[in-house]
Amino acid sequence: MPVDLRHVARALISVSDKTGLVEFARVLATHGVELVSTGGTRKALAEAGLAVRDVADLTQFPEMMDGRLKTLHPKVHGGLLAIRENPEHEAAMLAHDIRPIDLLVVNLYPFEAALAKGAPFEECVENIDIGGPAMIRAASKNHDDVAVVVDSDDYAMLVEELAATKGATRLATRRRLAQKAFARTAAYDAAISNWLAHELGEASPPLRAFGGRLAEPMRYGENPHQSAGFYLTGEKRPGVATARQIQGKQLSYNNVNDTDAAFECVAEFDPARTAAVVIVKHANPCGVAEGATLVEAYAKALRCDPMSAFGGIVALNRKLDADAAREIVKIFTEVIIAPDADEESISIIGAKKNLRLLLTGGVPDARAAGLTYRSVSGGFLAQSRDSAVVDEMNLQVVTKRQPTAEELADLKFAFRVVKHVKSNAIVYAKGAATVGIGAGQMSRVDSSRTAAHKAQEAARAAGLTDSLAKGAVVASDAFFPFADGLLAAAEAGVTAVIQPGGSMNDKDVIAAADAQGLAMVFTGVRHFRH
Repeated sequence: MPVDLRHVARALISVSDKTGLVEFARVLATHGVELVSTGGTRKALAEAGLAVRDVADLTQFPEMMDGRLKTLHPKVHGGLLAIRENPEHEAAMLAHDIRPIDLLVVNLYPFEAALAKGAPFEECVENIDIGGPAMIRAASKNHDDVAVVVDSDDYAMLVEELAATKGATRLATRRRLAQKAFARTAAYDAAISNWLAHELGEASPPLRAFGGRLAEPMRYGENPHQSAGFYLTGEKRPGVATARQIQGKQLSYNNVNDTDAAFECVAEFDPARTAAVVIVKHANPCGVAEGATLVEAYAKALRCDPMSAFGGIVALNRKLDADAAREIVKIFTEVIIAPDADEESISIIGAKKNLRLLLTGGVPDARAAGLTYRSVSGGFLAQSRDSAVVDEMNLQVVTKRQPTAEELADLKFAFRVVKHVKSNAIVYAKGAATVGIGAGQMSRVDSSRTAAHKAQEAARAAGLTDSLAKGAVVASDAFFPFADGLLAAAEAGVTAVIQPGGSMNDKDVIAAADAQGLAMVFTGVRHFRH
C-alpha cells in the first residue's frame, strides 16, 4: 500500500520560468529541504542567499554540450525512480550512492514561446527540452513516493500542504500533480511534433497529437447534463481563446463556440477597407454587413434577421465605439467581441452586467494556415483551415450576361459569408449586407427556400412590401446539383449567382440561369462547413 504522507528531504529544481521561484524555495528551506539545482536556476537561488547544491556535484559529472547533458544520470533518475521500502531498490541505492529525491520542480524550455514568436528552425530545436521531460516522467511514474511540480501556479498549494503536514506531501496531491505532469509533457511533445510535420510539409503525419491547457472549467457543455472545459492550445490567433474578457458572466460552452464562429466570419472583412459586423446564432451567421461605420454595418446586419439576432453574438472587425455600443445593447445580446473598445463604449456596455465583452487586440488573418479538428467515435479528423478567400479566386463568368460592378461586389461579399454558414448554405445579399440566409438543410433547394423565406420575413419586419431578396445576389457554398435550387433563388428575385461550379449538370444550371436572365460566376472553390 502506498504511504499517504511522504516527507520532503530533498528537492531538485530546474526551471526556465522563474516566476515565484525564490519565494517557493525559501519555504522549502524553512522545512529543512536540501535544494539541488542546475545552471541558471542554481544561480538565481544562490544570489538570493539560499544554500543550493549544483546537480554536477551530485552526479560527479560536469554539465556539457551547451547544457544538453546535465540531468540524464543514474544519480538523478535513480533518486526519482527508486521505490521507497523496496529492498532491491534500497540495496541498489546504497551500492551506488544514490540518494532519494522527494520533490521535482521543473518547467520546460520555452519551445512554444519560441514557435509563437516565429523563431528560426535552429532556435526552435535548441528550445526542445530533453532532460526536463525525462525527469518529469520518471517522477510522475513514481508518484507514490515523489511529488512533481511543472507549473508555478501550484507553488501556493504545495506551500499550504507542507505547512499543514510539517513538510510532507499527501498521496492524493502527488497523484494530481503526476496527472498534470504527464499531460504537460504530452502537450509539449504534441507542439513539437506538429511543428516538425508543418516544417516537413506533411499534411497527414502517421501520428498526430494535440494538447491544451485548461483556461477554465465550464458550468456545463452543450447541455446541462454534459461536463466541459475550455482548453488553450497556445496558438496566437486572435479570437475567443486569446481575448481579454472586460465584463460579463462566465462564458458558456455554446458562447465560446458561437463567438469563435462570429469572429472568424468577421475576419473575412479587412478593417482597413471597411467596417463590418457579424451577428451569429447557434454558430451560423444570421446577419452580416459592411458599412462606412460600425453602427451602420450593425443596423444593416440586424435587418437581415432581427428575430434570430435576439440572444446572439455580435462580432466587429474594428474598435467598438459608443454609437455602435448604444445600438447593440438595445436588444438582448450574449457576447460582443471586437479587436478593441473605447472607454465610452465600455461604460455603455457596463450597464448590462451579464453582457460579455471580449477584446482580442486584433483580427485573425483569414488567409493564415492552421489546423482544425473534430472528434469522431474512436478517433478524430484533422484538416487544414479553410483559408481560401474570394479575392484570390479565379472567377469565371459562365452565363451570357456579365454581372454589373455592383452585382460583382455583392457576389464577392456573399461568398465571403457563405464560407461561414453551415452546409448546405445559401446566402442572399444586397448592398454589402445579407438579406436572407439558409443554413444546414439536407438539400440545397431547401436552403434556397429558407433563405427566401427569411428575406420575406425581414422585409415584413422592416415594414416593406417587397422581399429583401428582390434585386439581390445569391451565393452557394457548393455547386447546384440541379437547376431547382437556382430557380428557387430566381423566384425570390435574385439577379446574379456565385457558386463553385463542378457539377455534372453545370450545363443545365447555366442554361437555366440564362433563361432567367441571371449573371452567374463560378469560383472553382467549394466552402463546405458541416
